Amino acid sequence: MQNFGEFICKHRKAILIIALVLLIPAIIGIKATRINYDILVYLPEDIETIKGENILSDEFNMGSFSIVILEDMKSKDVIALEKKIREIDNVEKVVSANDVIGTSIPKEMLPAEIKDKVYKENDTIMLVTFKEAISSDETLKTIENLRELTDSQCKISGMSATVLDTRDLSDSEIVIYVVIAVALCLIILEVALDSYIAPILLLLNIGIAVFYNMGTNIFLGEISYITKAISAVLQLGVTMDFAIFLYHSYMQEKENIPNNQTAMANAIAKTLTSVLGSSLTTIAGFLALCSMNLTLGKDIGIVMAKGVLFGVICVVTILPAMILEANTLIEKTKHKEIMPKFNKMKEFNIKHYKATIIIFLSILPIAFYGYQNTKVYYNLDKSLPDSLPSVEANNTLKDKFNMVSTQIVLVDKQLPNYKVNEMLDKIDELDGIEWTLSYSKIAGTNLPEEILSQDIKEVFENDKYQLALINSSYEMATDELNNQIAQINEIVKNYDENAILAGEGPLMKDLVEISDHDFNSVNTVSIAVIFVIMILVLKSISLPIVLMLTIEFAIFINMGIPYYTGTVIPFIASIVIGTIQLGATIDYAILITTKYVTKRKEGNDKKTAISEALGTSIGSIAVSGLCFFGATFGVGAYSKIEMIGSLCTLMSRGAIISMITVIMVLPAFLMTFDKLICKTTIGMRNI
Repeated sequence: MQNFGEFICKHRKAILIIALVLLIPAIIGIKATRINYDILVYLPEDIETIKGENILSDEFNMGSFSIVILEDMKSKDVIALEKKIREIDNVEKVVSANDVIGTSIPKEMLPAEIKDKVYKENDTIMLVTFKEAISSDETLKTIENLRELTDSQCKISGMSATVLDTRDLSDSEIVIYVVIAVALCLIILEVALDSYIAPILLLLNIGIAVFYNMGTNIFLGEISYITKAISAVLQLGVTMDFAIFLYHSYMQEKENIPNNQTAMANAIAKTLTSVLGSSLTTIAGFLALCSMNLTLGKDIGIVMAKGVLFGVICVVTILPAMILEANTLIEKTKHKEIMPKFNKMKEFNIKHYKATIIIFLSILPIAFYGYQNTKVYYNLDKSLPDSLPSVEANNTLKDKFNMVSTQIVLVDKQLPNYKVNEMLDKIDELDGIEWTLSYSKIAGTNLPEEILSQDIKEVFENDKYQLALINSSYEMATDELNNQIAQINEIVKNYDENAILAGEGPLMKDLVEISDHDFNSVNTVSIAVIFVIMILVLKSISLPIVLMLTIEFAIFINMGIPYYTGTVIPFIASIVIGTIQLGATIDYAILITTKYVTKRKEGNDKKTAISEALGTSIGSIAVSGLCFFGATFGVGAYSKIEMIGSLCTLMSRGAIISMITVIMVLPAFLMTFDKLICKTTIGMRNI
C-alpha cells in the first residue's frame, strides 16, 4: 500500500493528464449510451404476456398502438388526417369509424354497439398501430411526428406517448438534479472542512468518477432513465466519505510529517486499507439488486456498483494528485472548522445507553409494522404530472369514453366466430368490463362485410391468430383489474388453451407479482451477502448481527414513515431503498465498530473504547450522512417525476435516520453486548 501511495505522489502530473484525457471517451460513451424510459421492458422474456407482445409485433406487425382522440372533427377531416398519418414512417394501420361509413353515410347508421363505443358527443377515437415496440426510438419519433401533424383537436394516448413525455421531462430535469446535489454538498463541505478550496477539489474528483461511470455504461447497451437520473447524485452521496477520509488523513499526516508527498503516500495507504472493507459492503449491496427478476434491479445494481468502484479508484489516484498540486491554495484558504465536535452527544449516548435500548425496543415493533404495511402503487401514470399531454389524453379517454385499461386476447384463427362471440359474451358479463370487440363481432352486426376496410380485418386477424379488444373500467395495476384479468384468463383458456392475454393490464399484473417477489428476495440476498462480508472483515459472528440490526432498524423507520403519514410510494422504491440504504450506510456502523475493536484490543475497557471510537467517528459520520442527504434531498424536492422524487426523498431521509441510529443505538448495543462480542470475535477472546 505504501509503495502504491508513493507511486501516485511521484507521478501525480501524469495521472492528472491521463485523467483529463480519459474524460473524452467517457463523454463519447455517455452520448452513445441509449436511455430506456419504459419500465415494462425489464419484465422477464419468458412470461406469457411478453410472448403475447412478441406475437403482436411479429405476427400482426403491431409493436405498439395509440388511441387518438379527435375532438369535434368532421368526417371528411378525419379521413384526410388518416391519409396523412398513414404516410408517417413506422405507422402500420389507422382505423376509425369513418373507415366503415365513409363521409356520405351518417354515423347514426352505425350499429349502436359500435357507435356508442367510438362516439361521445362530438368526439370520436382513432386506432393507430405502430410496427416497432412501445419504447423504441422509431415509435417515440412517430409520436412526435403525430403531435406535429395533429392540432389541438387531437390527443394521443397510450404507453408510447407516456414514455415520450417521461423522456422529455427527465431530460429537462437531469442537469438540474446534478446542480442541486453539487450545490448542497458544497455548502455542507464548506462548513465541515477547514479549507474553502478543498471541497471544490473533492467534488471535482467525484465528478470525474461519475463521468467515468456513466461513460462505461456504453458496454451495457442501454440504461433506464431512473438509473440515469439517480446514479450521479447517489454516487456523489455514497462515495463522498471516501474522499473526506483521504483529505482528513492527509491533514493528520502533515502534522507529523513535513514532506507533503510522504504525508500523502501514508494517507493513501491508510485510506485504501480503511475503505476497502466498507466499499465492498456498498458494492455488494448494489450487486444484490441484480437478483431481482425485474431486470431494472440489474440495471441500477451494476451501474452503482461500478460507480462505487470508480469512486474508490479516483479517491486514491486522482484526488491525491489534485490535492498535492493545489496544496498551496488549500493552505491559503484555510479557515476554522465550523462543524461541532459532538462531545456532549458522545457523553450523553454512553451515559444513557440503557434508556436508548428501551427506546429501541419500544420503536422497533411500530417501525416494523409500518414497514410491512406501507402502500405502493404500480400505475406509472401516477408518477407523472397531470399536465403532460399523454396524461391528459389518458384522462380524457377514461372520463369521456370510460376506456381506462385495454387488454388484447390472442386466440387461434381456427376458432369459429360463434365461439369467439360466445367467449366475449361471457367476458362482457364480468364486473368492470365496458365492452369487447373483435372482427367476428363487427362482422356479426347489420353491416355488410364487404364495406369493412381491409385495414380493419388486418388489425383483428392474420393467418395464425385472431385478436379481440377488451376494455375495462378498472384502473391499471389495481387489485380489481388484476382479479378481473385472472377471470378473463380462465374464460379464454376454456376456449383455447393456448390463448394469450396481452396488453398493458396483464403486463402490469405481472409487474405487481414479480415486484412482490423481488421485494422479499432482494432484501434477503443483500442482507446475506453483506453479512458474510462483514464476518470476513470484522472476524466476528456477533458484530455483523449487531450492525445489521442497527441499519435494518433505520430502514424499518424510513420505510415505515409513509404508512403513518398515509403516503403511497412507487413500487420500485419499496424494492430498492432497503438495499441501497443498507449498502450505503453500513459504512457508518463499520467505522465506529472497527475503532471500538481496535481500542478494546489495546486493553481499554468497554466504556473508554466506545467513547474514543464514537468521539473520533461522529464528525466523519455526520459529514458523510449530511452529504448523502444533500445529494438526494434537493432532487427529491425538485423532481416532477414522482418515481425519481420518491426514491431521492427516501434516500435522503434514510441517510439521516441511519446516521442518527448509528450514533445513538450502535454504541448502546456495543455497551450491552460487549462480553458476547469479545467472546465471539477473533483477537478479543482474552479481553
